[in-house]
Amino acid sequence: MDTLSHTLWGGGLFGFRGHIKLALLFGAFPDLVSFGLWLPGHVFENGIGNGPPDLALLPGWLFVSYDVTHSLLVAGAAVALAALWRRDIAFAMLSWPFHILLDVPFHAAEFFPTKIFWPLSDWIFDGIHWMNPWVWYSNLAGLAVLYLWRLRGRKARCAA
Repeated sequence: MDTLSHTLWGGGLFGFRGHIKLALLFGAFPDLVSFGLWLPGHVFENGIGNGPPDLALLPGWLFVSYDVTHSLLVAGAAVALAALWRRDIAFAMLSWPFHILLDVPFHAAEFFPTKIFWPLSDWIFDGIHWMNPWVWYSNLAGLAVLYLWRLRGRKARCAA
């Protein structure tokens, strides 16, 4: 799934308890720590291209960073540690494991499949690419429903 969608899903699902910015941040976190660190330099040197980058041209650290930040085990451990410290922040951080769960069915094996059990296993699921029109438009519809529902709930609370 694209980073903006992950951000919006995280905020919509886990940002309603007073930590919307954290939920938005952790929704995007796995992509920001991997591709977000690489992309600015790549665009500066090569300009904006269309389509995914050639895997052979990507630095090795990006693959490691992707595996670490897209591991449900790593994210779960981070959220559990946060819950010991501040439960309210841990709830907003749940947008990180949700990001991973969204990536599993919507990343094809040929381009950054999600190793959810890394470092214990390199198992992947060969999913449907998130740019598939059925997936893309369903994602947009789901986000629209989620935010309309949140807006409706906010208006109902304000009217009471």
